[in-house]
Amino acid sequence: MALAVAAGPAAAAQDDPRLAPLFAKLKAPQSAEDAKQTEAQIWEIWGENKDAETARLMQHGIAAMAGDDEDEALEAFGEAVKRDARFAEAWNKRATIEFAMGDFEASVADIERTLALEPRHFGALAGLGQIYLALDRKKAALKAFRAALAINPHLDGVRAKIAELEKDVEGDPI
Repeated sequence: MALAVAAGPAAAAQDDPRLAPLFAKLKAPQSAEDAKQTEAQIWEIWGENKDAETARLMQHGIAAMAGDDEDEALEAFGEAVKRDARFAEAWNKRATIEFAMGDFEASVADIERTLALEPRHFGALAGLGQIYLALDRKKAALKAFRAALAINPHLDGVRAKIAELEKDVEGDPI
């Protein structure tokens, strides 16, 4: 048992060879519908884990999130990151719950871990922007949102936040 846990999964989802062409496609001009399909494929791959128990914990945490059981979701995602510390999406989901619970410091720490494992995680970057907005750190929020949009130019909500923040942080252009 100890050997199996220490060895970790054969390949972490963020290392999946299917991701590179999907990220390239995401940056290419395409319809909004095609972009959403590409984005959904990326999220699906990010959510995969070869370890059945880690996958079960993730599904349990997602179900708990959907049922507004934040404590249960936090516990499930916490167990998932203990089982597989290289699983970026488990860190990201835990960060999401921490944000919802108002634990911004823990959420930022888990987002940093997510981004260390998967620097292209536009969801984590957008979440980081939301945290910085909640903390009234507008320049940091703008930077995070711009980074998310650079990876996924189809994030219309993020684009709108950038437009708002640019006026607020940088002022109107002359």
